[in-house]
Amino acid sequence: VIGLIEKYKVTTTTMVPTMIGMMLNHPEFSPARLESLRTLVYGASPMPAALLDKLLALLPDLQIGQGYGMTESSSVLTYLPSKQHFAGNPRLRSVGRAVTGVELSIQDDEGNILPTGENGEVCAKAGNYMTEYWNQPEATAEAFRDGWYHTGDAGYLDEDGYLFLVDRIKDMIVTGGENVYCVEVENAISTHPAVSQVAVIGIPSEQWGEAVHAIVIVEQGAEVTAGDIINHARQSIAGYKVPKSVAFRSEPLPLSGALKVLKRELREPYWQGHEKRIG
Repeated sequence: VIGLIEKYKVTTTTMVPTMIGMMLNHPEFSPARLESLRTLVYGASPMPAALLDKLLALLPDLQIGQGYGMTESSSVLTYLPSKQHFAGNPRLRSVGRAVTGVELSIQDDEGNILPTGENGEVCAKAGNYMTEYWNQPEATAEAFRDGWYHTGDAGYLDEDGYLFLVDRIKDMIVTGGENVYCVEVENAISTHPAVSQVAVIGIPSEQWGEAVHAIVIVEQGAEVTAGDIINHARQSIAGYKVPKSVAFRSEPLPLSGALKVLKRELREPYWQGHEKRIG
């Protein structure tokens, strides 16, 4: 990617966070090689807070934007413009506000619209949604209810309409009756200087139903223990969200074709022979 931007004098591009991380951590990366680049838009998966801070520090003159949407909505539902991308801005952790023609709501399991600041499922109305899932009437009916498309993402809206995503609902961990959103834990761990990549999943626990488990890839040459990771996370998140265990991994995290971490593959070995239960 670095070579292509440099060779063809690319001025505008889109990337997923995984690609951005690979680019910034590549031994041949240099801001000078990207001098033609004026605009970078990212999306498709959560942007780790530490990675975004690094991007802003290394490429301070780059116009950076974030889009949030899905294939079903023909792309973007919300947008966070470049003017919001500055260090220390609390809304930098949001995915922006609804674009023209889009209405957002946060709903509970019964379809009730929740007030500002409460976590629930992100739902949207827009004129650019698909008609149906091909030959899947049940899936279509489940996704479209009472005129709202149910995204499967958990999040909340602030008082000015900025949308903050906390996780995919299916990835949420229920441990000891408490909901833990993996993205929050991943952001806490990713700020450790020895951490290159991290994925957080729920694994079976007799005591808690599910236990928070972190899978970590460390920076080349770094030395860190599970205790170091746990203690670091404890400094910024509540105790029940702190990983009960940490596994270190040498091979890259499994990725989809869209470069999203395949958490189902990470969970599978732990859940063989177990049924997921809440308790």
